[in-house]
Amino acid sequence: MAVIFSTHALHPKATAMLAGHGDLVIASALDDATLVREAENADIVIVRAPLPAALFANAPKLRAAIRHGAGLDMIPVDAATQAGVLVANVPGVNARSVAEHVIFATLALLRRFRIVDADLRAQGWLAGREHANFAGELAGRTMGIIGMGNIGRAVFSIARDGFGIDVIANSRSPKSLPEGARFATVDQLVEESDIVVLCCPLTPETTGLLSRERIGRMKPGALLVNVSRGPVVDDDALIKALRNSAIGGVALDVFSTQPLPPDHPYFSFPNVIVTPHMAGITEESMQRMGTGAASEAIRVLGGELPVNLRNPEVVEHYRQRFAG
Repeated sequence: MAVIFSTHALHPKATAMLAGHGDLVIASALDDATLVREAENADIVIVRAPLPAALFANAPKLRAAIRHGAGLDMIPVDAATQAGVLVANVPGVNARSVAEHVIFATLALLRRFRIVDADLRAQGWLAGREHANFAGELAGRTMGIIGMGNIGRAVFSIARDGFGIDVIANSRSPKSLPEGARFATVDQLVEESDIVVLCCPLTPETTGLLSRERIGRMKPGALLVNVSRGPVVDDDALIKALRNSAIGGVALDVFSTQPLPPDHPYFSFPNVIVTPHMAGITEESMQRMGTGAASEAIRVLGGELPVNLRNPEVVEHYRQRFAG
């Protein structure tokens, strides 16, 4: 029977889908050596943690690496392609989850939730309530969204239709912006926005996109929400801006180093919300991601190509390896 190797346990509905199609094996640890060793006999790998390139050279039966989610940065696509392994993902399945997190984090910053909660618990009712005098509302503000894929479009929809926010956006394809979103260059966007939301994928072009110069162009009270990837932001510049009270607040779900060290400066600011890369994780999205990845795995085991194939150049090599 086929071996389906997953870096993490899957939603029960996904596990049930895979029953009868192969033996599901869950990684015992996530270090490179363990992943390479335990995936050696795998036919399918389901991915929720970074895979080492060596895994693909050491798994002769491997047919596909399937991302349990949208981003492909956890899969070394070049190594997979060289080994004749299909790469697939399940785009869009957690877009609503991430978009709702963006709104939640923005509201928490505007309503000064962290400091209200801390002072209410430590100093009492009136101390907590005093911060409400400096809280803000979403309505009437301008939100700038960088990256208008599934997540960016979901954020746009909630922000405009749910809160009446004026949305400006930046995308590699300006013509693909939804109706009602005004295009802006990245420089224009950081200058005009009250809330800057990073939803772009991590690429060579987006690495360091929110640079020291662009952080310096943000409004003094502006908020930053990053649900993209950590390296999109210049951490040193952002920390300096926070120390100088140059921006209003920050919500970060992703970081250049994960897990974030417990002594990291981000934890020291009362106007910074830190979450452990969980924006796209809810019970509902875990079911959608798990069943989506399971569907792609079943297709490949049945001799079909994934619906969301991400390295089409490997198709002929794949067919030659696994024909019949």
